[in-house]
Amino acid sequence: MRMIKWHPMRPWFDDEFGPPMFSGDRDFAPALDVYEDEHHVIVETPLAGVDPNKVTIEIEDNVLTFSGSTERTSEVDDKHYYRREVRSGSFYRSVALPKAVKGDAAEATFDKGVLKITVPKAEEAKPKKIAVTVKKS
Repeated sequence: MRMIKWHPMRPWFDDEFGPPMFSGDRDFAPALDVYEDEHHVIVETPLAGVDPNKVTIEIEDNVLTFSGSTERTSEVDDKHYYRREVRSGSFYRSVALPKAVKGDAAEATFDKGVLKITVPKAEEAKPKKIAVTVKKS
């Protein structure tokens, strides 16, 4: 039998493949991917159905935080659901970035339901190439 760590703010058990996506009845924490290329740290998160103009993004001390909300547009609330997985409500996610970044130069795009945040690495975080000088004797 698998042991499950108890957490007082988590009303449901974790999925065995990762953290829960929902932290309450109407709040959720979207999944995200964090990766880097030579010059940037990139964060992508699927936010289908979310108005990108209602998403707040902040970077402070190399910690990226984004939040917003989504609303259910259905006018019928009294349905006899067999399964209800489409969520509405507020979301919040915060993640420490793996490298020092220039937060004030970050860019965010929203395409086909995916929010992509691109943040340039700070100079000290970029790999430095050092040329070797050969002395003639």
